[in-house]
Amino acid sequence: MPLVRISMNDGRADAARRAISDAVHQAMVETIKVPADDKFQILSNHSAGEVIYDAAYLGVQRTDGIVVIQITLNAGRTLEMKKALYARVAGLLKEKAGVRPEDVVISLTEVTKENWSFGNGLASYAQ
Repeated sequence: MPLVRISMNDGRADAARRAISDAVHQAMVETIKVPADDKFQILSNHSAGEVIYDAAYLGVQRTDGIVVIQITLNAGRTLEMKKALYARVAGLLKEKAGVRPEDVVISLTEVTKENWSFGNGLASYAQ
């Protein structure tokens, strides 16, 4: 189960936020084998000055249209799968929500399966 946090500046319409959410999930299903019904996301809109970023870090020119995506997921995906995920997220965000690929920042945090509880106070994946 990935847990996805998507942070962006205020000003996007509800439909655009939903398109961003759906695009990120679609990319995970297509590239890193996330089940289609395994969608847990937290979308956060921030006022001016609350999303702080370097506008040219590593030579990428970012704008206030920045979308920061943090994905916590089970460990075990290959480097190739991760690269495919990054590319697919950026491509789908451009296609479905008009987000510039330069404004897409993604961070993965891998955890072991015993670090999840899906309810009832149980370690859902623990052996």
